[in-house]
Amino acid sequence: MVDSGLAKLGYDYINIDDCWAAYDRDSQGNLVANPSTFPSGIKVLADYVHGKGLKLGVYGDAGSRTCSNKMPGSLGYQEQDAKTFASGGVDYLKYDNCNDQGLSPQPRYVNMSKALLNSGRDIFFSLCEWGVNDPATWASGVGNSWRTTGDIQDNWGSMTAIADTNDKWASYAGPGGWNDPDTLEVGNGRMTTEEYRSHFSIWALAKAPLLIGCDIRSMSNDTKEILSNQNVIAVNQGKVWAGPLSPGRVAVVLWNRGSAEASGTASCSSIGLNASTVVDAHNLWTNEITSSVQGELKETVDTHACKMYVLTPK
Repeated sequence: MVDSGLAKLGYDYINIDDCWAAYDRDSQGNLVANPSTFPSGIKVLADYVHGKGLKLGVYGDAGSRTCSNKMPGSLGYQEQDAKTFASGGVDYLKYDNCNDQGLSPQPRYVNMSKALLNSGRDIFFSLCEWGVNDPATWASGVGNSWRTTGDIQDNWGSMTAIADTNDKWASYAGPGGWNDPDTLEVGNGRMTTEEYRSHFSIWALAKAPLLIGCDIRSMSNDTKEILSNQNVIAVNQGKVWAGPLSPGRVAVVLWNRGSAEASGTASCSSIGLNASTVVDAHNLWTNEITSSVQGELKETVDTHACKMYVLTPK
């Protein structure tokens, strides 16, 4: 992450998913690392990660066992596990919802939220109950992000369906609490470069957490170029939810989801600008600027591709 330059662009969490812990708790009821995969324990790993200027994330579950059934869940152990995470130097908790014993998710997520706040350490809380109980409507103030969808797959159909599902919850997200349509599939090999560029553009515009899901040790030049585009990352890191950017600019993605080349048009009046507004259109992928565009932006876009702009009124 450091050697590739990604860390300097804001990718600062290294997150471990399910199966990092031993199958059983220790004699005091504490979660402990799996000795065969993390023989030095989580604290030593966290210290190493922190030494690189990065942060460490781990996985937990709001039920009795995790989704793999290979490590304990935190049901009934929220306070104890939160203290374990804090003492281990953990900075991020992804909290799944398997083996839930038929209990409502909201009280269980609230309990862990309170436990994390009382743990003595700032820990990013990522709720993951897959949008089943519409967490966007209740998770603000409980967690820092919440999954709005089921698990993403590395194909065009899954990615576009998830984008649509996530989109309906746009108004519920804002600074400190974000809709999470799941991990980026960019670089995993089952979509084209243009499809991955569309994927990254839409996740950035939606202000989704940009969680890299490919093996960055062997990523292609195209993958690195997509994940490293500072113009697109800047849109994702903006201070507002939707298209508008400060001061007075607008981010626009022309996204062709069809099976053939198509023309896409964004009229100024439909994206929050006056119909007569004259703008400079900055193409974030080519870094080219088209000056003095008035009324509408019209471009031809290849199948499954996109063009992403920031429009700056003159």
